[in-house]
Amino acid sequence: MDMIYTLSQMESTAQGLLKKFGNKPIWAFHAPMGAGKTTLITELCKQLGVLDRVNSPTFAIMNEYQVQGKVIYHMDWYRLQNEAEASRAGVEMALEEAHYCFIEWPERAIQLLPADTQYFEIEILDPEHRRIFIP
Repeated sequence: MDMIYTLSQMESTAQGLLKKFGNKPIWAFHAPMGAGKTTLITELCKQLGVLDRVNSPTFAIMNEYQVQGKVIYHMDWYRLQNEAEASRAGVEMALEEAHYCFIEWPERAIQLLPADTQYFEIEILDPEHRRIFIP
């Protein structure tokens, strides 16, 4: 499955992904720098009811949001060197307790992801268009 979208279609794109994959707690986004991972995750969090400002946790590794008793994590593993560093950052515990966990740069510690992780690949088509591919 794949879909092409623009920034102006971000809300409907996020709604469609949640409708189709909302039963999966762990979402891993593979994409080059500047593809819009954080922008899409921000909209997913908004659709799930996050009222806090959602931004990339590049330096913090993960941000936690609470929505109606549910825990949502937004992780950015770009700065991680390996699985051991991810474990020290508390990633494994967060993966277990999260109602949703959205991960940027999952390839940095791919071995920590559970078997039921939902993977997404985002491709830059041009400055305005992105293609999201779901394997």
